[in-house]
Amino acid sequence: MHEFAPANRTDGEIARLVKTVVTPRPIAWISTVSDAGVDTLAPFSSYNYVSLKEPTVLFNTPNGERSELKDTARNALESGEFVVNIVTEADIERMDHTSAALPEDESEFGLVDIERGESRTVSAPRVADATVSMECRLHDSIEVHDKLMILGDVQYVHVDDDLLTDSQIDMRDLDTVGRLGGPYYTVSGPLAFERQY
Repeated sequence: MHEFAPANRTDGEIARLVKTVVTPRPIAWISTVSDAGVDTLAPFSSYNYVSLKEPTVLFNTPNGERSELKDTARNALESGEFVVNIVTEADIERMDHTSAALPEDESEFGLVDIERGESRTVSAPRVADATVSMECRLHDSIEVHDKLMILGDVQYVHVDDDLLTDSQIDMRDLDTVGRLGGPYYTVSGPLAFERQY
């Protein structure tokens, strides 16, 4: 058994370890709008939920001064809103292209020719053909070492009718994409298992 303390490894080694063992990581394809009215769209694979009764989701981004933050993080903090679009297998190439670094006055929607969908409760557009989109209002932001955790309360949800069985999302039809370590991704495939406890 190989054992070590994180303090005895380089930042790169620890990042690779965590990103390899904390898998599969769901991907939030987050859309925002800047103060100048520019729509942004970017994927974040450090994403999850923290509350269900009052649904709250979060994503993590590199921390820094406000001017150093990624456009998505800065826009979410300044506007107080963002949209989480779910990434499915059909979206993987478009999602990857929206990782490109663009000037502040250019939109990833235009770069990849992604249709904007109108949101109901926030100014930021959603990805029109995303199977699920969740409109969020900023709940809080928390600095955790080198990361900034941004939490959003879900205000409104859009779900593709094709996903529904008896008015509920059928996981068998939702082929979400997850991030693995290195250059690898995975597509969800349900494993039927009856819990005993």
